[in-house]
Amino acid sequence: MDIKITRNPNPAPIPAGDYGFGSIFTPHMFRMDYKDGAWGEPTIVPYGPFSLDPAAKVLHYGQEIFEGMKAYSKPEDNSVHMFRPDMNIKRFNTSAERMCMPTVDEGLFLKGLESLIDMDRGWVPESPNALYIRPTMISTQVGLGVKASTEYIFYIIIGPVGSYFSGGISPLRLRVEERFVRSAPGGVGYAKTGGNYAASLLPIQMAQEDGFDQIVWLDAKEMKTVEEMGAMNIAFVYEDKIITAPTGDTILNGVTRDSVGVLLNDMGYNWVEEHPAIADVCEDARSGKLKEVLACGTAAVVTPVGVIHYKGADHQIGDGGEGTLTKKLRETLTGIHTGGSELHPEWVHKVPAGENV
Repeated sequence: MDIKITRNPNPAPIPAGDYGFGSIFTPHMFRMDYKDGAWGEPTIVPYGPFSLDPAAKVLHYGQEIFEGMKAYSKPEDNSVHMFRPDMNIKRFNTSAERMCMPTVDEGLFLKGLESLIDMDRGWVPESPNALYIRPTMISTQVGLGVKASTEYIFYIIIGPVGSYFSGGISPLRLRVEERFVRSAPGGVGYAKTGGNYAASLLPIQMAQEDGFDQIVWLDAKEMKTVEEMGAMNIAFVYEDKIITAPTGDTILNGVTRDSVGVLLNDMGYNWVEEHPAIADVCEDARSGKLKEVLACGTAAVVTPVGVIHYKGADHQIGDGGEGTLTKKLRETLTGIHTGGSELHPEWVHKVPAGENV
């Protein structure tokens, strides 16, 4: 299906300097509406607000999903490419199914991404900055009553971003969350839906007010094993293995997490998916058995953890600085992102140029 394009008559100038994270957007966005059991015409239109009825279901029942992706520039050949968009598209549709929403044709989804990025490719900043991509679907049927909407808007917005952490790469101070939980078995923890993030805001805010950067979620049943961080996956580096919680119905299947696992296997490390007991993690940090802890996600890529706070005590990881393996993984991944590495070329999807200029 062809994409109908309406150009922005007054596009904003391309910004320079510090982009921050998630506050600057390009002049265009992709949009497609669902009604009467089918998706309508795919379009690229000027970036702008939606008009929603106060009784739109998304505002009352939280039927909403999204994705987070990035595109990068390669100055050597002036190309732009996305990182593993196929995984994000599949995960988006998995989230849609769990939230009782219509799925999006994978080929059309990819074409929409390509067309929008190509149209605003001048906004893709040079490395280490990137273009952030936010595909989203919201329910828009008017009317109260707890049942799935019959109408939806699927849209994609994009914009240049700098580092997720404004102060640059520095080891995180994490507090283990001992009161609240992120998700429970049988719930929606594996779906990328806004409610999961809304539930995390209070405990994260409380931790940050006490001087921590983020939190560590524990399992909902016994609160004994590590699940993930506030908005990222987390892994624990030992001499003979790297441990992370297995994905399932309580943990988001992170694209960066999967990529880290593949790279570790490539490097000859033992990537183990099992539930790390938080008491063991802290004891191993004290004894020195735990060498490094790393957080990983699309926004932050790979980031070191310096301290885990649990049961009123700080547990320093190694010397409190960035570990060798964490740094190597981040540099390897960013090299793949920016086209400076020959590893896993299948992860790099080049955006066709010139079709929408």
